[in-house]
Amino acid sequence: MHRQNYDLIVFDWDGTLMDSTAAITGAIQQACQDLGLPVPSREDASFVIGLGLEDALRHTAPTLPHGDYPRLAAAYRKHYFALDGQLTLFDGVLDLLHGLKSAGYNLAVATGKSRIGLARAMDRPELRGLFDATRTADETFSKPHPAMLHELMAELASPPQRTVMVGDTTHDLQMAINAQCNAIGVSYGAHDAEQLQSLEPLGLVHSVAELRDFLAANG
Repeated sequence: MHRQNYDLIVFDWDGTLMDSTAAITGAIQQACQDLGLPVPSREDASFVIGLGLEDALRHTAPTLPHGDYPRLAAAYRKHYFALDGQLTLFDGVLDLLHGLKSAGYNLAVATGKSRIGLARAMDRPELRGLFDATRTADETFSKPHPAMLHELMAELASPPQRTVMVGDTTHDLQMAINAQCNAIGVSYGAHDAEQLQSLEPLGLVHSVAELRDFLAANG
């Protein structure tokens, strides 16, 4: 077996591990409609996935007075939480994670979700014990600031050259660049392959199966 190139693999959550892009996009659009705001296109709404909620809403509703953002956030949560019990991990994700864990990698999550939101998403028996550490956008700086990766690397004693970030948005890849880590883009989530490739990740894959194969060859 080849010597592993990485000790720590950090995953984004929405659009990378969980098939939630459409639900988040729709909830943003419905929340804007509830408040009588211009409804962003699907492309504009999906662009902000991965950012912290406040940053995401500021981008999608730039004309909204600052004091009204809590109302928009509450409307978003209402629509998203109506669906989140139906959301599932992408096919193959559980096998991928269990395989990586068995191979000795440390696994972590860096997400634009809140701590409460991530706890809800991860509250399933098949995920217990898989992740060694997690960071959410309400605990530290939002992507693409490198703080989440810096904190995870410090907690798990993995230097940048032994850490790789896996994500479906340019925010994930830019965070990795800012933290001086390698990154792998997945094109089946929120941002398309061309957007991801523009940041020159270590690899760009188009399915969970391709991600597993890429990590087997390069991880």
